Amino acid sequence: MLKIVVCVSGGGTNLQAIMDAIADGKITNTEILAVISNNAGAKALERARDRGICDICISPKSYPDRESFNQAFTDKVKELAPDIVVLAGFLVRIPPQMVQAFSNRIINIHPSLIPSFCGVGYYGLKVHEKVLERGVKVTGATVHFVNEGMDEGPIIAQKPVMIEPDDTPEILQRRVMEQAEWILLPQAIDDIANNRLEIRDNHVFRR
Repeated sequence: MLKIVVCVSGGGTNLQAIMDAIADGKITNTEILAVISNNAGAKALERARDRGICDICISPKSYPDRESFNQAFTDKVKELAPDIVVLAGFLVRIPPQMVQAFSNRIINIHPSLIPSFCGVGYYGLKVHEKVLERGVKVTGATVHFVNEGMDEGPIIAQKPVMIEPDDTPEILQRRVMEQAEWILLPQAIDDIANNRLEIRDNHVFRR
């Protein structure tokens, strides 16, 4: 049984997709140990409570400096002892000590086709704003392992989404969620739970 911790900052739509996929049998051999948010008011925590899942808030605002927060956050995840950590719209940079402690065991969903529109400053609605400003014809989402860089870890899967003429950032964000994020992230978790993936030379391959 794959034990996961899901980290979320906002509404938790990707968390909901994961929970629904587990309930529907689309993700197998998987249990959510806890949901962690840096935002006490995040709807994601409410979603977790509604499913009887442990919900935890760890906010940088509660600590005197970033290093104290980083250590507390890392210690809490270590205490929970998950097999993998799933970043599902988590807007906090993962501390280096946590990346080291969970090497190749942290995955993230990013709302673009990496390496486009990723890295520092590209998160949430900002990604879709930049996509439309640039005038690209195709965007999408990427699931990847997390390393010390920003959106630089080995790519697990990607799914394209077409840009439509009347798109706004909000409309595009929703379509990318529906057509890519809510599909890719559950699939990646199920693949890991059932030992279908391996990393060789910083690339992910299906067994």
